[in-house]
Amino acid sequence: MLEIIDMSKHYGDVHAVNNLNLTIQPGEIFTMLGANGAGKTTTLMVSLGFTEPTSGTVKICGIDVTKDPLEAKKHVAYVSENVMLYGNFTARQNLEFFTKLGGRKNVSDADYEAVMERVGLQRDAFQRRLKGFSKGMRQKLGIAIAIMKDAEVILLDEPTSGLDPKSGAEFLQLLSELRGENKAIWMTTHDIFRAKAIADRVGIMTEGNLVKIFTREELEQEDLERIYVDYVTREAEAAA
Repeated sequence: MLEIIDMSKHYGDVHAVNNLNLTIQPGEIFTMLGANGAGKTTTLMVSLGFTEPTSGTVKICGIDVTKDPLEAKKHVAYVSENVMLYGNFTARQNLEFFTKLGGRKNVSDADYEAVMERVGLQRDAFQRRLKGFSKGMRQKLGIAIAIMKDAEVILLDEPTSGLDPKSGAEFLQLLSELRGENKAIWMTTHDIFRAKAIADRVGIMTEGNLVKIFTREELEQEDLERIYVDYVTREAEAAA
C-alpha cells in the first residue's frame, strides 16, 4: 500500500506539491492526470525516496520513505517514461542484472524467459542488444524488471507515452493482471483514454494540487476529457 500524508514539496518559492493526501490500496490502479509541471513526477520522486518532502510523510507498506529509504525501496518498483537500461546488454542480461540488483538471487533461466514472454517480447529479442530496441520494447522490458522484483507497489511515470495502439493495449492488459495479483499501482499519464480504460480511480492534478478524484462509477458517468480540459485551461489562464 502507498500512503501520502499531508505531503508538500517546495523549491524555494515554487510549490511543486501542496499538502497532498492520497492512499492507493493493494489491488488498485490509480491514474494521475495533469499537465507538465502539475506535480505528478515530483510526487513520484518523493515517493521513491529520490528527494525528501518539505513536509509530510510518504509510506510504502507502512515504511516511512524518508526515515528508512532502503527498506522502503525493497517494496516498490518503478518504470519511467524513458526506461534507462544498458544498451550494450541483451534483454536477458538487463533483466538478470536488475533482478539480482533488486535482491532476488535464485532465479532460473526458465523464470527469466517466462516473464519476457509474459510482457510480450518476442523470443528472438531475448538475446538482442537493447540499443536496437524500440521504445515499446524497452517499456516491456522495464515492466518485466518490475514484475521480477515482485514489489507490492508499482509506480509508473508516463509508461504508455509513444506506444503504438497494439503495444498500449498489451501494456494495459499487463497492468490488469498485476492488479489481480494484489499490487498497488500508480500511473501518471496524459492519455485520458487509457487512464479511463484501466483505472479504478483517476485523479487530476494542477499546480501541485490534487483537485479532483473520480471513482470507477463516476468515470462511467462523467465526461472526463471535458472536465480535465476545463481544469488545464483554468490553470493556463491563471498562469497567463
